[in-house]
Amino acid sequence: MGGWAIAVHGGAGVDPNLPLQRQEEAKQLLTRCLNLGISALRSNASAIDVVELVVRELETDPLFNSGRGSALTEKGTVEMEASIMDGPKRRCGAVSGLTTVKNPISLARLVMDKSPHSYLAFDGAEEFARQQGVELVDNDYFITPENVGMLKLAKEANAILFDYRIPTVGYETCGAGVESPLQMNGLPISVYAPETVGCVVVDGEGRCAAATSTGGLMNKMTGRIGDSPLIGSGTYACNVCGVSCTGEGEAIIRGTLAREVAAVMEYKGLCLQEAVDFVIKHRLDEGKAGLIAVSNTGEVACGFNSNGMFRGCATEDGFMEVGIWE
Repeated sequence: MGGWAIAVHGGAGVDPNLPLQRQEEAKQLLTRCLNLGISALRSNASAIDVVELVVRELETDPLFNSGRGSALTEKGTVEMEASIMDGPKRRCGAVSGLTTVKNPISLARLVMDKSPHSYLAFDGAEEFARQQGVELVDNDYFITPENVGMLKLAKEANAILFDYRIPTVGYETCGAGVESPLQMNGLPISVYAPETVGCVVVDGEGRCAAATSTGGLMNKMTGRIGDSPLIGSGTYACNVCGVSCTGEGEAIIRGTLAREVAAVMEYKGLCLQEAVDFVIKHRLDEGKAGLIAVSNTGEVACGFNSNGMFRGCATEDGFMEVGIWE
């Protein structure tokens, strides 16, 4: 075994005009989450416990698009989704359509551990949350003034806004009013930068795990489900690797992106970084996305075909890196 490794992400696709202060805030949050995971791994925590711990931290901070700070639907509400997967036996849990669960990733873990199912959604997921006694809050808890302003811009532009983190001041330079060549399922979109969060870990025993959580797209249709809760698309872990994806959900779904990384490792004999590069190049068609991954031998890798991805990684031998751009 090559020791433990951990990677986190806060979304692929970053507007080049994102203010330096916002970039620094993102790096500080990613660093804090990495250190939280490193501390747990040094205490011999299991991979599955660490990915849940780290994603809970990301959900609690409003900076990225998960938990508090989630993107708003066309109706101005929040509908969150998450998934988690434990590699050794490919156990998994996923949830969608959450409106009151403070930490969706922990409910996904409970679906895996405490239910006979792998995926619960909307009213059924909320009822299961009440049965399990998880912390519930009003939907208003998740809504930030910044997101309310960005939803207004999205409605005025009659578009799905992907980067709802761009300040409204100077927004005219960031793409909302500019004709965009980017499309989703053949329909034009405006600015591309979904900020889903995720974490992948391989622990000292070589066990891999992955977790992903998101609020989805700003101004999305009510009931829309993206790649994040879909096992094999946004999240996947097995005895070979753990993967968490971010980006254009519809393209990730079509490419079953997370599973593809494991598949080309298993069937083509590629190492982790080779597998990540192959999948990003050959399995996204014209979509834009990124992913983080770890292998059971302690490798860590990331890849993206967008102009940036909020990401960080660390390994047992002391390597640690946090970045946004290529």
